[in-house]
Amino acid sequence: MDKKQGKRFQDDTLAVLAGEDFHPLSASQPPIFQTTNFRFDSVDEMVDYAEGRSSQYLYTRNANPTIEVAEKKLAALERGEAGLVTSSGMAALACALFGSVKSGDRILAARSLYGGTLHLLNDIVSRFGIAVDWFDIGDPDSLRRQVQPATRLLLAESPTNPALRLLPLKDTADFARERGITSILDNTFASPWNQKPLELGWDVVVHSATKYLGGHSDVTAGVIVARRELIDRIAQFRRWFGAVLDPSAAYLLIRGAKTLALRVQKQNDNALRIARFLEGHPQVEAVNYPFLESHPQYELARRQMRGGGGVLSFSVRGGWPPTRTFFNSLRMIPISTSLGGVESLVTSPFWTSHYGMSEAELRDSGVTQNLVRLSVGIESVDELCDDLDQALRLSASSEVSSPSGSARK
Repeated sequence: MDKKQGKRFQDDTLAVLAGEDFHPLSASQPPIFQTTNFRFDSVDEMVDYAEGRSSQYLYTRNANPTIEVAEKKLAALERGEAGLVTSSGMAALACALFGSVKSGDRILAARSLYGGTLHLLNDIVSRFGIAVDWFDIGDPDSLRRQVQPATRLLLAESPTNPALRLLPLKDTADFARERGITSILDNTFASPWNQKPLELGWDVVVHSATKYLGGHSDVTAGVIVARRELIDRIAQFRRWFGAVLDPSAAYLLIRGAKTLALRVQKQNDNALRIARFLEGHPQVEAVNYPFLESHPQYELARRQMRGGGGVLSFSVRGGWPPTRTFFNSLRMIPISTSLGGVESLVTSPFWTSHYGMSEAELRDSGVTQNLVRLSVGIESVDELCDDLDQALRLSASSEVSSPSGSARK
C-alpha cells in the first residue's frame, strides 16, 4: 500500500491524493489512457506476460492505468485492500454476486433492497441454480431463522432504498463471519464518507459510483472493494462479463471523488435541515431519515454513521392525487430517478425503481404511491425548503382523482 493510501490519512485527504502515484511526464493529474490495447516491444515480452512474469498492460478490459487510479482511490476511501471499478452499479453487484456463489449455493438477502437488485435476484440469479432466502432487517432473529446449511452469501444495503432503514452492521457481519458466509453490503446511500462497512467486519462493499462517488450526474459506474483475494476472484467475472469501466469515465470518477468530503458533508447538513422542516409540515404524513431523532433507529445510526446522508423519503398526506400534484408543482427541484449528485432530485419509487414489484415486495421495501424520495444536493437549503413548501401547499388542494393506469395488477 502506497503512502497515499495509508490509514494515517483522513478521508478528505485520501479523496484528493489516494491512488495518484502514476503521473507520466510530471502531469499534475492522472492522464486518460484512451486505448483498447497496449504494445509489446517484442514477442518475448508477450510470452512473459502470458506466463505471469510481467505486469505490463495488455488490454483495457483486463487493466488500464487510468482505471487503476480510480480503483486505488476508492479502495482507500473504503479502507479496503483492493478495488474494481465497473461499467455501472448493477455490474458491480452482479460481478460481486457471481464471484461469491456457484450453482447449488444459497444467498441470504435482505427483503428491503433497491428494485434493480430485487430484479437481479428474482429474475437472473435464480436461473443459475442459486436459491435466494430472505430476511427482515427489522427482526434481529430473522437471520438465524432463514440461514440454511448451503447459505454462502449474505447481501444487504444500509440505509435501504428508499425507506432509509438500517441494518446493525457489526452484529450482522459477525453473524456471517462466524458461519463462514461471505457478506456483501451495498454502501451507495451512505458513501464512504458516512460509513465504513469493511471496518465493521463486512467482506465486500459495492457502490453505484454513479451516485455520491462521481457526484456530478455525468458518469455511470460501479465499484467493488474487498480483500485482495476476493477482488482477484471477482476480477475474473468482470473480465469475462465485459463489465469494465471506460477510461474516460474512470477519469470523471477520479475527478468527482476528489470533492466527496465537501459535497457529502454539505448534503448531510442540508438533508437534516430539510427532514426537520418536512417533519413539521402539515401536508407530510411521515419522514424517513436516519439522523432524525424520531427515526426508530436513530441511536444505531449515530453509532455506525458519520452523517445521515443526502437522501430522505417522505409520505405526502392524502394518497396519490396530492402526491402527483406535489411532483408537478415543484419549480426548482427536477423529477429524476438518480441520486447523489450536486443537484437535488425527486422521484417516485412506486413508478420507477420498484415498479412491477408485488404488493409484498412493496410492503417490505416501504414503498407506497404517496412516497417521495428526495436526493438532496448542495443548493441553498432555504430555497429548497421554499420549493418543497409551495408544492406541498398546492398538493393539499388537489382534486381526489387517480391517474390513468394507476392501479397495480
